[in-house]
Amino acid sequence: MEATNSEHICDPELFGSRRMKMKTHLKCPNCGADREIFRNPVPTVDIIIECKAGSDRNGIVLIKRKNPPPGWALPGGFVDYGETLEEAAVREAKEETGLEVELIGQIHSYSKPDRDPRQHTISTIFAATATGYPQGADDALEASIFTPETFPQEIAFDHRQILEDYLRHRYWAG
Repeated sequence: MEATNSEHICDPELFGSRRMKMKTHLKCPNCGADREIFRNPVPTVDIIIECKAGSDRNGIVLIKRKNPPPGWALPGGFVDYGETLEEAAVREAKEETGLEVELIGQIHSYSKPDRDPRQHTISTIFAATATGYPQGADDALEASIFTPETFPQEIAFDHRQILEDYLRHRYWAG
């Protein structure tokens, strides 16, 4: 894979485009061995947490992102090497909201190459329940509970579509 003088490997226009080869060859700087390297989508998880925080605060937890892209989002993130999807979902929920969640199950996977402007990701969506008040931490500036009627305008990634799909295909008890 080679970038021209006017292109940079970190340029999202180049990185996110189909112009990049699906595989490339790299030479080991020590021994000169040629290795074939494949570009693959990165696995992520997102969690729809139905939260009960007293009689007046029941709904779905969203986090306000600390890092670009800006906006509110479902708690979630990258799956660590050696970690199951379920472990990643529980970890990310705890890191970003402080909540101990109980996973209900996998809902769906979303894989459009442009769903994340940073790189091609495949996100597995989990439904979970929790009790308590979420607290933004790690990659989250804040965390709050919303109902479908109070979802914020600015929702990052394809998370509005994920929420709409979830609410359309599942009974909303809010």
